[in-house]
Amino acid sequence: MGARGERAPEAPPLSGTAPTAMRSRGGEGADAAWRVRPFIAPAVAALVLSVGAALAAAGVAPAWRTATWNAGLVLTGAPLVWRTVRHAAAGHFATDIVATLAIVGALLLGQPVAGLIVVIMQTGGEGLERYAEGKASEAVRALEDAAPRLAHRVVDSEIHDIPAEQVAVEDTLLVRPGELVPCDAEVLDGTSHLDTSRLTGEPIPRRAGAGARLMSGSVNLEGSLTVRATAVAGESQYARIVELVRRAQASKSPLQRLAERYAVWFTPLTLGVCAAAYLLTGDALRVLAVLVVATPCPLILATPVAIIGGINRAATQHIIVRNGAALEQLAAPTVAVFDKTGTITIGQPAVERVHALPPHTTRDVLRLAGSLEQSSSHLLARTVVQAARDAQVPLVMPRDVVELPGRGIVGSVDGRHVAVGGRALIGEMAPAIAAAIERMNHGARLQAFVAVDGALAAVIEYADQLRPGLAPFLAELDRLGVRRTLLLSGDHPEPTRAVADQVGIDEVESDLLPEDKVAIVRRLVADGESVLMVGDGTNDAPALSSATVGVALAGQAGRITAEAADVVILDDELRRVADAIRVSRRTLRIARQSIVVGLGLSGAAMIVAAFGYIPPAIGALLQELIDAAVILNALRASR
Repeated sequence: MGARGERAPEAPPLSGTAPTAMRSRGGEGADAAWRVRPFIAPAVAALVLSVGAALAAAGVAPAWRTATWNAGLVLTGAPLVWRTVRHAAAGHFATDIVATLAIVGALLLGQPVAGLIVVIMQTGGEGLERYAEGKASEAVRALEDAAPRLAHRVVDSEIHDIPAEQVAVEDTLLVRPGELVPCDAEVLDGTSHLDTSRLTGEPIPRRAGAGARLMSGSVNLEGSLTVRATAVAGESQYARIVELVRRAQASKSPLQRLAERYAVWFTPLTLGVCAAAYLLTGDALRVLAVLVVATPCPLILATPVAIIGGINRAATQHIIVRNGAALEQLAAPTVAVFDKTGTITIGQPAVERVHALPPHTTRDVLRLAGSLEQSSSHLLARTVVQAARDAQVPLVMPRDVVELPGRGIVGSVDGRHVAVGGRALIGEMAPAIAAAIERMNHGARLQAFVAVDGALAAVIEYADQLRPGLAPFLAELDRLGVRRTLLLSGDHPEPTRAVADQVGIDEVESDLLPEDKVAIVRRLVADGESVLMVGDGTNDAPALSSATVGVALAGQAGRITAEAADVVILDDELRRVADAIRVSRRTLRIARQSIVVGLGLSGAAMIVAAFGYIPPAIGALLQELIDAAVILNALRASR
C-alpha cells in the first residue's frame, strides 16, 4: 500500500504444500521441428505420385512406376498404420481407422495411386490441424525467465551475492531498491513499499516494515530492507505460481474434437457397407473402392480448415486465438470468471472523492495537496495531481519538500505548511488530528489525509476506475448463454463487493492468492461447467491455464499472462470476449455444415462403389472433388 493509503494489510503468511523447484527451459529447435514434422508425409507422398507420373510420361516400363508408388506408399503409410494400430490397441477408434484400412487394402490389391492419395489427404489434414493448434504455450518458460535470480546474503556484516536458489531458510538477506524479493521472507529492519501486482493483481504498492511477511517475486520500490528467509526459492510464492501453471496445463482433459464425435458413427457405418459389399459380391476391389470414397477427408479437413479461417477472422478483430481447441471451447461457456483489478477495472487508482473540512473547500485541498504532490513520484500522488488538473485548479511549485518513504510528504505551498499521507504521519501532528482521522476513517476504502498548518483539512478517497461498457457486455454474455458470473480478487471484500454490485456480477470471492483462484476455477470445471476465465496479471496465469478457456487482456497483461491464456485480446476491450464467442460459434457452424455435406456425398459414393460402378482410383479422385467442396465451404469461416 502506498504512503497515502491505509487499508491494505501486510502480505499474509503462505500455506499449503510446497511445489517442486522450477525446472529448466526446453529448446526452441525441438518446438520448431514439431511444427514442421506433420507436413513431411503428405509432401513425400505427393512427390512419389509426381515421380511415378513422370516415369509414365517418359515411357518407362509400368513395373518401375508401380514399384515407385508401392515403395512410397509403404514409406508414408506405414507410420500412419502403426499409429492407428497402437491407438486401437488402447481402445481409441477415430477417423483414421477407415483411412488405414484403405491404405493397407490399396497396397495388398495393387492400387498404390489410391493409397497415396489417401495418405496425402489423411496426413495433410492432420498437418493442417496441427497448424491450427499453433505452437505450444510458453507460459512456464516465460515465468521462469522472470523469476528472481540473485540474492544478497548478509554474513557478519558482509554482503555476498549468491544465486537465489542457494538461499537457505533463516538466512539474512539484503533487498535493495528496485530488486525482486528472492524468496519468501520476513522483514527484520527497514521500511519500504513493495509492488506485489504480479502476485496479487493489486496495483497499489504495499507498505512493509519490521515483521512484515514478503512474497518472492515482489519488487522493492524505494527503501533497503533487511529480511530473514522463511522459505527457499523453490518453495516460495513465485515458484508456486510457476508450478500451478505447469500442473494446470498438464492436467487439462483432452478435448474430444468435433471430427471425432462424427467419426463415432461414420466409421462403423463405413465398415458395415464394406462387409455387405464383400458378402454379397466377394469382390475385394469393391471393398477397397468403398474404403477409398469413404475415407473421412471431410472429417479430416473440414474442422482444421474452418478453425484456421476462424482464427484468422478473430485476428482481424484484434483477438488472438492460440489453438483450435480454444476456438471450439469458446463456443459454449456456461460460467464467466473475471479478475477484478485490470480486468473489470482499469487497474489505475484515481481520486474518487475529496472530503474537505471547513473552512477548506475541495478546490482549496486540490490546489494545496496537488501542488505538494507534484514533487512525489508515488502512484497516488500522481492521481491527486491529475485530479487537480482535471478540475482546472492552478498548481504552484512547493518549497521545503520532504518525502518520508512509507509515510507521506510534507512541504510549503504558498507559505502554508501542508502534509499528505497516512494516519501515522498526519496523526503525529496533534492528538486532535488523530481523533478527527478516526472519525473520518471509512474502513477498507483507500484514503489519504491532508493537514494544513497543523489541522486536518481533508480526506482524499481513491478508487479504481471501472471499464466503460460493462453493463452491455455482461448483458451480451447472458444472451450468449453464460449462466453465472464470478468476480475474483486479491483485494479486500468491501471494495470487491462494491465493484460487483456496480457492474452486476453475481458472485464474489476476495482476499485470494493465485492458488485460491485456481481452486475456485478447478471446482467449477469439476462440477461440469465450461469456464471462461478473463484476467490480466501474472497472478492470474495459473487460473487462466486451469479454466476451460483462458482469456488475457493484452493491454494490461505481460508476456507471462498472454502465454498462459488460450485467447489474447490485443486492444484491451472486454467486449472482444463476446466477439470471440460469436466467431467460435460461426466457425463451428460452418465446420459442421462442411462435415455433414461431405459425409453425405461420401455416403452416396459408398453405395455406388459397393455396386461396382466406381473403381478405386476413380473413387480416390471423386473423394478429391468432395474434399474440394468441403474446403471451399469451410473457407467461409475466414470471411
